[in-house]
Amino acid sequence: MSITASKDAPPAIVPGAGLRHVEVVAGVIRDARGRVLLARRTEGRDLAGLWEFPGGKHEPGESAEAALARELHEELGIEVDIGAPLINVPQRYPDKRLRLDVRVIAAWRGHARGLEGQALVWVPPQKLASYSMPPADRPVVAALLQPPTYLVTPMPDGGDIAWLAQLEQALANGVRRVQLRATGLDDGRWRSLVARAAHACRQAGADVLVNGDATLAVEFGIGLHLPGRQLHALSGRPIPDGLPLAASCHDVEDLLAAEAMGCDFALLGTIKPTPSHPGVEGIGWDGFAQMRERVSLPIYAIGGLGPADVEEARAHGAQGIAAIRGLWPST
Repeated sequence: MSITASKDAPPAIVPGAGLRHVEVVAGVIRDARGRVLLARRTEGRDLAGLWEFPGGKHEPGESAEAALARELHEELGIEVDIGAPLINVPQRYPDKRLRLDVRVIAAWRGHARGLEGQALVWVPPQKLASYSMPPADRPVVAALLQPPTYLVTPMPDGGDIAWLAQLEQALANGVRRVQLRATGLDDGRWRSLVARAAHACRQAGADVLVNGDATLAVEFGIGLHLPGRQLHALSGRPIPDGLPLAASCHDVEDLLAAEAMGCDFALLGTIKPTPSHPGVEGIGWDGFAQMRERVSLPIYAIGGLGPADVEEARAHGAQGIAAIRGLWPST
């Protein structure tokens, strides 16, 4: 017997559907020393006192590029050449759903000054995270500073030496953030592999996290990646501040828990069907964006993705992509 919805049934409720939508475009402006310009929100505006990337709202019928050029001229008195998109962040606030489209400013002319009474500051990139910002601007900082790909290691089925050689090849290929993950290995063997892999990652200048084992993370001074089941079982941060902490998430509740835990970033998926999750359709990019807007964490999209998907991921608010097969070199 098939079941169909009654024509008298109430419509499905989409969270946040009644909120007004606001489209905002902002620019990453650098000076000759590589510092990035931030503007402080003035009194009387939402989120007054916080620092943000300069920009403003679209006018009706105006393109993002035209809006950004106009806003930067009106707010700062500069003329700009707009470069590549950086990230497009969907963010929900109590009274609105905002989409922040951020572009790199390829070149600019004039003397930047706060023509609307706003304070300005030129910030070295490594200090951007120390400035208090609106939630939508925080993922922008991560997009500027943190890797766009996150490798999750597979099982060392071909042997430890081959596994380490493939890890080193992935690092040579440009991977700069790695999650060491291999379930079911003998503790001694895994500890040895973690020690050698962490050394290889450090030599390459890559971030490294270990899956699920806080003891190993602390012992080797590396980050910890929490599976979802661990995330909800913990009452507080399981490793010292200063060591990276991340979590795997599958829904909004997971994301909110990761943010409350103080995670530095998260994974969210799966985006597309994958061999490792047979029968799972995937949340798709629209599903990703709807969950992404509920937190301000940097979030990697995972599930059937590779380096070619980074641009699409950034267009939906992701830090980039995480993958096993898509980033692990073939033998």
